[in-house]
Amino acid sequence: MINFLNLEYFLVAAEELNFTRAARKLYISQQSLSNHISNLEKEFDVILFNRTLPLTLTYAGQALKARARELLDLRDETYREIADIKDFSTGQLSIGVSHTRGRVILPEILPSYQTQFPGIELKLIEGNSSTLASELLHGNIDLMIDLLPFAVENVETVPVCAEEILLIAPDIVLEKAYPGRLEEIKAQLSQSTDLRLLESCPFILLKKGNRVRTIADEMFEEAQITPRIVLETENIETVLALSAKGMGITFFPRMFMSNDQSTQDHRTKFMERARLNPYPLNFRRAHGVLGIGYHKGHYMSRATKEFIRIAKERIPYNPD
Repeated sequence: MINFLNLEYFLVAAEELNFTRAARKLYISQQSLSNHISNLEKEFDVILFNRTLPLTLTYAGQALKARARELLDLRDETYREIADIKDFSTGQLSIGVSHTRGRVILPEILPSYQTQFPGIELKLIEGNSSTLASELLHGNIDLMIDLLPFAVENVETVPVCAEEILLIAPDIVLEKAYPGRLEEIKAQLSQSTDLRLLESCPFILLKKGNRVRTIADEMFEEAQITPRIVLETENIETVLALSAKGMGITFFPRMFMSNDQSTQDHRTKFMERARLNPYPLNFRRAHGVLGIGYHKGHYMSRATKEFIRIAKERIPYNPD
């Protein structure tokens, strides 16, 4: 019978191809890791690693690595299904969401969820769109909240609410690009956000991998311009703060401006003081839908089903 702990340790070692790094990642000694690998080799009566420098997998090791994740996922799904059948009073739900989006949407969902299911341990995994998609694909999170469509296959999605990406242009940047024509340019942008008007302006953007950045790059390509990017960051609040200081133009989701009245009022006053101007974009992908996605090839726990139910109740989606 396969020892799943040996299999888990083997998979980490097979991914790292370095026993020292793998042991550190597993919080065990290198000798302990070597013992687990040796036990697995004895169980299958094969050698799994070529213990040379650099460390490599044997043919048997490659075959086991290809199956190991499937076996571990099947074990986890079996435990979740049996736990659901036995008792829904305890369990765990891991949620993937971006740092800023989580701040806006989770307060609408989690208090109600925790009240109804206090025994469910909530685990939050934060990252950009591409990182979270990978985590969902590999079964490391139960569900993911992001703009639809998700950039990963084998995912079922449920729409939650509308989300719009805005162009944020500070007066000081427009004044530098168009001396004496500020009001004229602002009027043109209000009528139609033609990015070609802004080709000479500096831009502050999120790093690649974030969905807002992906949409921005698509808009630049459609407008046939190469933006003058002066800074890239992972933090969307940073781009707004730097834009407010006149460093450049940026893109910002409308949702992040209006999650509650006090925050909305504060954000509005902040933008007025900084002379930041939000403009709707004439681009289909900038008008999207926020959704919850889960791996359709994995067992869907009741904890996941109840989270989706509460999300739909708390944030009703109106497609119009």
